[in-house]
Amino acid sequence: MPDASVQAAPQASPEEKLAYRLFTGPDDRSFCERVSAALAEGYVLHGNPAVTFNGSTVIVAQAVILPTAIASADAAVANAVEDLDSDAADYEEAFEGHA
Repeated sequence: MPDASVQAAPQASPEEKLAYRLFTGPDDRSFCERVSAALAEGYVLHGNPAVTFNGSTVIVAQAVILPTAIASADAAVANAVEDLDSDAADYEEAFEGHA
């Protein structure tokens, strides 16, 4: 009989983290624990919390994002601006000397 401790179970590929998450629910310990767990996983708060009252319970919402999402978005914006600048320069050169 083979030793079960030697055989490794197939590893499931780790699920890729979402770049953006929005937590909603009653303003209670459970909500705070969910947001705290996301912060411990590397997420950062995104924007202010939203708060409303449904007539009996305070309901809150908090968005969190991964810092890498910010970096990739900033890089995409920088690339887009660079592309626009180079397109504008090409456009100006095409009409140089024309009235």
